[in-house]
Amino acid sequence: MEGPYCEYLKNLYNKEILLTGPILPEASHTPLEEKWAKWLDGFKQGSVVYCAFGSECVLEKNQFQELVLGLEQTGLPFLVRLKPPVGTENLEEALPEGFEERVRGRGVVHGGWVQQQQILNHSSVGCFVSHGGSASIWESLVSPCQIIFVPQSGAQFPHTKFMTKDLKVALSVERREEDGWFTRESVCKAVKLVMDEGSEVSKQVRANHHKWKEFLLSEGLESSYIDNLIIKLQDMLR
Repeated sequence: MEGPYCEYLKNLYNKEILLTGPILPEASHTPLEEKWAKWLDGFKQGSVVYCAFGSECVLEKNQFQELVLGLEQTGLPFLVRLKPPVGTENLEEALPEGFEERVRGRGVVHGGWVQQQQILNHSSVGCFVSHGGSASIWESLVSPCQIIFVPQSGAQFPHTKFMTKDLKVALSVERREEDGWFTRESVCKAVKLVMDEGSEVSKQVRANHHKWKEFLLSEGLESSYIDNLIIKLQDMLR
């Protein structure tokens, strides 16, 4: 997957690159919490948008509101798991006026921990809006969901570039040039684009995602990386 980058580093430093393989999430056999399973069961297959930015990301209030308003504009059911934004003590005071009433029955914004892996693999969930953290990258790749990235800091930006430009398995939400912020319109546009099975963009990312998912879940992949690593280490000691 990272072949060109590995070759670049190998040539740049004239050193052998030792690959340990992808760090894939272990399959969980714990069932999804009943309240979320029951809620998701109420929607048709592949229709729900799940949005989560990890355990550390805290958005500015403006960006928090633009994100949830963008999801509202899609007209799709959605489940958002985010921490309260900067300057607020709870989610309720951060939500836009009238938001809860408008999305009642199809939209939930939750601040507590959820079983992300189980949610991504629920049959009703069709799209994952993520910040592009390392764990979320792998969880999204081995899930059946369409993927959208809204990177916030550090390695999340190169992660997003790798997934959207190199592997072409996802889309990123557009940002304004003047301040780097995203808008509700850009969030809505990205979600509707990947969820439209008839669009060429959606067809391409779906096909590419399926290809890499099959590769990552292929039998013996992780052990083959370790075997090759051991062989290379042995060769270096000779």
